[in-house]
Amino acid sequence: MTGHIALSLSSSLFPSSCQLQRQFHLNGMHKSGDVILGGLFQVHFFSSVADLSFTSQPQQPTCHGFYELGFRHAQTMAFAIDEINRSSNLLPNVTLGYTLYDNCINLGIGFRAALSLASGQEEHFILDDTCVGTTPVLGIVGDSPSAHSIAISSTLGLYRVPMVSYFSTCSCLSNRQKYPAFFRTIPSDAFQVRAMIQILKHFGWTWAGLLITDDDYGLHAARSLQSELSLSGEGCLAYFEVLPWDKDKDELRRIVNVMKKSTARVVIVFAHESVMINLMEEVVRQNVTGLQWMASEAWTAAAVLQTPHLMPYLGGTLGIAIRHGEIPGLMEFLLKTRPTLHYNNSYGNSMVNQFWEFIFQCRFSQASAGWVEQGGQLCTGQEDLENVDTEFLDISSLRPEYNVYKAVYALAHSLDDMLRCKPGRGPFTGDSCATLQSLEPWQLVYYLERVNFSTSFGDQVSFDENGDVVPIYDVMNWLWLPDGSTEVHNVGEIKRSAFRGEELILDEDKIFWNFESKKPPRSVCSESCPPGTHMVRRKGEPKCCFDCIPCSEGKTTNKSNSFECTSCPDDFWSNPERDHCVPKKTEFLSYHDPLGICLAATSLLGTFICAVVLGIFFYHRRTPIIRANNSELSFQLLLSLKLCFLCSLLFIGRPRMWTCQLRQAAFGISFVLCVSCILVKTMVVLAVFKASKPGGGTSLKWFGVTQQRGTVLVLTSIQAAICTTWLVSSSPFPHKNSQYHNDKIIFECAVGSTVGFAVLLGYIGVLAFLSFLIAFLVRNLPDSFNEAKLITFSMLIFCAVWVAFVPVYISSTGNRADAVEVFAILASSFGLLFTLFGPKCYLILMRPEMNTKKAIMGRGK
Repeated sequence: MTGHIALSLSSSLFPSSCQLQRQFHLNGMHKSGDVILGGLFQVHFFSSVADLSFTSQPQQPTCHGFYELGFRHAQTMAFAIDEINRSSNLLPNVTLGYTLYDNCINLGIGFRAALSLASGQEEHFILDDTCVGTTPVLGIVGDSPSAHSIAISSTLGLYRVPMVSYFSTCSCLSNRQKYPAFFRTIPSDAFQVRAMIQILKHFGWTWAGLLITDDDYGLHAARSLQSELSLSGEGCLAYFEVLPWDKDKDELRRIVNVMKKSTARVVIVFAHESVMINLMEEVVRQNVTGLQWMASEAWTAAAVLQTPHLMPYLGGTLGIAIRHGEIPGLMEFLLKTRPTLHYNNSYGNSMVNQFWEFIFQCRFSQASAGWVEQGGQLCTGQEDLENVDTEFLDISSLRPEYNVYKAVYALAHSLDDMLRCKPGRGPFTGDSCATLQSLEPWQLVYYLERVNFSTSFGDQVSFDENGDVVPIYDVMNWLWLPDGSTEVHNVGEIKRSAFRGEELILDEDKIFWNFESKKPPRSVCSESCPPGTHMVRRKGEPKCCFDCIPCSEGKTTNKSNSFECTSCPDDFWSNPERDHCVPKKTEFLSYHDPLGICLAATSLLGTFICAVVLGIFFYHRRTPIIRANNSELSFQLLLSLKLCFLCSLLFIGRPRMWTCQLRQAAFGISFVLCVSCILVKTMVVLAVFKASKPGGGTSLKWFGVTQQRGTVLVLTSIQAAICTTWLVSSSPFPHKNSQYHNDKIIFECAVGSTVGFAVLLGYIGVLAFLSFLIAFLVRNLPDSFNEAKLITFSMLIFCAVWVAFVPVYISSTGNRADAVEVFAILASSFGLLFTLFGPKCYLILMRPEMNTKKAIMGRGK
């Protein structure tokens, strides 16, 4: 495998050899060792690549715009290798070397550098018969941009050359089928996206805009973010725009107009700092303020954006940053950086010399043509770095450097594990082990997949089945200080563990909010639906945009943003706010209601009057008027009326099984007993009248006291039999009726069998009609013997009450039906009591002179 065009020569000069047709001239650093590790870093910002017209030999690309932080990354790798070489525990008998190249943030140059690492830069080498030996590099630390790592790993992965990137975050690189030898010490964008969603969720931001760059980094991040938002349901994108790489003013103006018109207050940006600079120029021009920016790790720490000109807009930015770490001894190593006056050009231009020229604004003699004439200074190599104010020496926040450091140690630990293998117990074919003399890159991949160690900073380093490191990010906040200066400080972290999943830890008191309220902004398409309402999505808009519709009666929501209302259980109903179910109101004829109190009092009053009348009759039982009107039947009638009044109390109170069964039976039997007494009483009047006529003496013989008692008993027994049959076959039972009122439960006694109830009422009606008919027929008999008029009038009242009762009872429900029946019972009972016993009590109490046998007998003359 070679990354260069090679020509096999068969001349006598090189009978068995290869020679590179051409070398790539790259910026690099090299150190010899037993095992060489490669590195790819961004040491220059820009590059110039000649046009490929294919009419002349292509010119080598050139790089410019020195990036001192990128050089610090390269120096961190050199430091890590130097530290490992000085360690007695890690690779004690092996000296590591390195070859580091500058990719100039250009894919073509980065690819050239990777091929140079894999194939070597020797112009000429001899091929032996066995073709054995070590490869130029055993593993590569890098590359930085995801697009570079995708292209390079796609090629080098075919030969299982391990790459451990410190900055490539594209989630696509987790595809083990495409990139089998790719590893990284920075979390993938998939976790970065989940970290963003955790922050959105923490602050309740469900409505955000998304801006990305038009490359693998941005497109994969956008795809991952949209997928995660869809799965989690934690938010929606108000807009999604792709930022142009070049300074396309029209496109940038359109994008900023979209941002300005949107109701989303949060803007998520997955972009590189160079693209952000172009965007922020248009944001400043249109003066778009009041936005909460969320930065991806690519520009979270971009100092070029932290200027007084931009901080009114970017102040308060929350960003995801690479985990910072401490690297003891790095500062001392950086201060020992010295230029190489006699550099081996086979490894390209010296990055150290370029750094020296940039820092001290001087030139070395071999590259100083015309420089001195223009007033420039020559570099001596003795300049002192400690006297220079440079970002290169600021190690207060080591983030990419810490990832570089972990990547080098991951390769070193894997190599150490591989060399500690005991022959006969190895993982390779025939239980063999790798040897230092015949190391192959694919052998290192096996150990990289299983490496597990902790850094001096306390972070664990291991790779999962996709080559991803255990993820952890710092959450950063852009603080705008009163003096106009800026500070990007740590306000929390987010990490993933096997047990807790993604865990966000924030110190909210440290967060600077760039708003007048000094509080987190609200960023929602629609405010949360309060309890008692449910969401109805707006047609054609994202799911975060909805209207809040009140729940219908009987349904509630007890949480915000519910998609549907839930029905209350059977015995519950929604409260007026529709936010929870409350027990339904219960309704029955209660002793605590005014109506119940009145009816109960009336019932007791009737019972009391009956008792008083009974007492009067008993006291005056030997008087003519009592004896003349069949005193025994009068006493039975008063007792039955008393029962009628008392049975009405069973209709008051919460219905229970025993009261439902007893109330109708007691009502039916009591009234049959009462009406039977009246019927017999009417028949006795008729029999007495006939007995008074010549030849009619036998009338009373066949209707004496025994027959009277038997008749009452038989008639009452028939009603008792009807009630028993009804109760046994289909008895009344307590019933919760919600048919008429959804918000209340009407406790009532269901009749069970309508036929049974109808037969009970019908039997009473038949007896009452017979009593009325007989009394009506004998109403004109002589007054001395005649009680028929009073019975006729009482039966007329009784029948009128119960005929009116039937339609009213049928149309009434619940406690109204009970009240109607109680009212009918009381009305008919009082009617009988007053019409039958009122005149007699009047004579007994008010006209005692009329209560004599002579007066009674004289009335008939």
